[in-house]
Amino acid sequence: MYICDMSNPLDRDIQFLHGVGPKKAALLNKELNVRTFGDLLRIYPFRYVDKSKVYSIRELTPDMAYVQIRGKIISVQTMGTSPRSQRLSAIATDGSGTMEIVFFHGIKWMKDKLKPGTEYIFFGKISEFNGVLNMVHPEIEPVENAAFSSEYPLMGIYPGTETLKKNGMGSKAISKLVLSAIVETSNCIHETLPGYILKKEELIDLKSAICNIHFPKSLHLLSEAKRRLKFEELFYLQLSLLKQKYLRKTRGKGIKMPKVGAKFNYCYSKLPFPLTEAQKRVIREVRNDMAGGKQMNRLLQGDVGSGKTAVAFLCSLIAIGNGFQACIMAPTEVLAEQHFNSAEGFFDGCGISIALLTGSTKSKEKKEILERLADGSIDLIIGTHALIEDNVAFRALGLAIIDEQHRFGVKQRSMLWKKSDPPPHILVMTATPIPRTLSMTVYGDLDVSVIDELPPGRKPVKTIHITEKNRRNMYAFLKSQIKAGRQAFIVYPLIKESEKMDYKNLEQGFMSIVEEFKAPEYVVAVVHGKQKNEDKAYDMNLFASGKAHILVATSVIEVGVNVPNASVMVIESAERFGLSQLHQLRGRVGRGSDMSYCILVTGHKLSKESRERIDLMCSTQDGFELAEADLKMRGPGDIEGTQQSGTIIDLKIANPVKDNELLEEARRMAASVLEYDPDLTSPSNKVLGANLKNIKDEIKDFSNIS
Repeated sequence: MYICDMSNPLDRDIQFLHGVGPKKAALLNKELNVRTFGDLLRIYPFRYVDKSKVYSIRELTPDMAYVQIRGKIISVQTMGTSPRSQRLSAIATDGSGTMEIVFFHGIKWMKDKLKPGTEYIFFGKISEFNGVLNMVHPEIEPVENAAFSSEYPLMGIYPGTETLKKNGMGSKAISKLVLSAIVETSNCIHETLPGYILKKEELIDLKSAICNIHFPKSLHLLSEAKRRLKFEELFYLQLSLLKQKYLRKTRGKGIKMPKVGAKFNYCYSKLPFPLTEAQKRVIREVRNDMAGGKQMNRLLQGDVGSGKTAVAFLCSLIAIGNGFQACIMAPTEVLAEQHFNSAEGFFDGCGISIALLTGSTKSKEKKEILERLADGSIDLIIGTHALIEDNVAFRALGLAIIDEQHRFGVKQRSMLWKKSDPPPHILVMTATPIPRTLSMTVYGDLDVSVIDELPPGRKPVKTIHITEKNRRNMYAFLKSQIKAGRQAFIVYPLIKESEKMDYKNLEQGFMSIVEEFKAPEYVVAVVHGKQKNEDKAYDMNLFASGKAHILVATSVIEVGVNVPNASVMVIESAERFGLSQLHQLRGRVGRGSDMSYCILVTGHKLSKESRERIDLMCSTQDGFELAEADLKMRGPGDIEGTQQSGTIIDLKIANPVKDNELLEEARRMAASVLEYDPDLTSPSNKVLGANLKNIKDEIKDFSNIS
């Protein structure tokens, strides 16, 4: 992060850096999102190689990474007859042994460059072909030109693309450009953290960090540079989140809802089941927020089957009891319709008006709903993305509940926020447990509630791993469950056959299931994302009503399907799914009082990571434990939902999972700063205020979008 000043070389267009120009600038922009000198300095190496050491050929093994050797060329010849099969083969020796240097491109140019009898430094990755060690397309430099620098022994390897490499902008070229940028801007890299933070956290200054992240003088200085830059990213991330949270809680406008209301008390007294202590605690937290006069912005986490929907319905009654409207937005029509059907039973006799609005709502009905929403005669509306269309207007929206929030984009949720002034209270819900490290980065400005217990009577789902050889036994088991009056899901990861993936797909799977479970004894329904809505609804209702014994589906049924009579979840090609997805799918069964089963079907050969995922699924029902493991295995950018939500600031070097201890420390420091200087106006904190203002375009105000 740098304080922006158009006279500052850090903000100059990258085309004006020596060695770039308009053509390369366009490539850097497109491939690496580099527009300025400062952007280039924030493209950090992803690994380093020690170029101070020269290996003897005798020391080399095929499993080594990038190494340097010093060898004399003893022969050079072109191999292969056709242009496609041609390669240049050079044999080098250093007295301890020989190895082959191979080029498949630029053969003519390299043949002229490599002179037999001349000694070179070769730098590249070791490989082996037909028992002979070789280097393919190494970097080459005559010995007399090579510089074995003891000052900068570690060479950074930069991220790149094939397009950049083809245009002569590989890692070595990027490194040269970075060096030029450092030379031209070294006097303009101003400190972005106050001195007291540097001292307390024992951080090196920014200029030293930039120099040593690109051209480290030692492993120790490289470590210090990484720590400094990671801390800064995580600190500003937390500072922005916590400042938003502070401003919302202290200065933001909110709708005051002082009472619970008769409708809440009526429905609460008529509940057919007792609420868990966790559900009661969450309702108290929400009630206190809504009564306080500040806008609520709360994240509700609850594992599958924990009773979030009942909490959402009761919370909506608080808003309605205070004279306001409430809405529940779901990511799919299947889930919205299920919520609507559940709400009709839940609110029966309560005297409130409920409506359903989705993309499938007929024009005439939609027009009537919009009129009733605008005049306030609808108390609770449940719907999909249709709720955020411009023509949807509320008389007095007091509470917006967003279910499975990770499936909505930032812009979509912000549109719902703007449906009322002052803004409605916001309750976002997820059945995907969010690990603390991710919660602090993506949702760090929200208050968090957790339903951490299941309703009484719920039995754990028995999870079993099988391979193809056990399929006949699995089918026999499914038939016995159906005979006992139960139903089963069978889920596939693909809709159509993929030439690149040797996995069971839904189309083939459906045919084999229909063949095995023949009509009229068995009824098989099918649901996937590419069906027409009416076809999907028909098959889904066929299964939900108990008329179909088996539902063959893709992961479209991951959320929103509540069929208590379903006792078996079969997940084909389970190795294709992440842990959180597997856990969500498993949550579709175990909703009744009967023993339920989740059967994970995989191929015989599994990667180490796939084996770990399957073993974890079989060993625990704890969604938070699985989410932590999923995050560690797949990283924060890949775990379900986070790519849509994003992080507040684009992290160039920090990883919230791997750097979780540093993240905790950065959050503590940010909280400490804001406790004493929430507006960042003290002389020592002016640099913090300036940087937060400078990066406003990078910050997505999550306090406004739930």
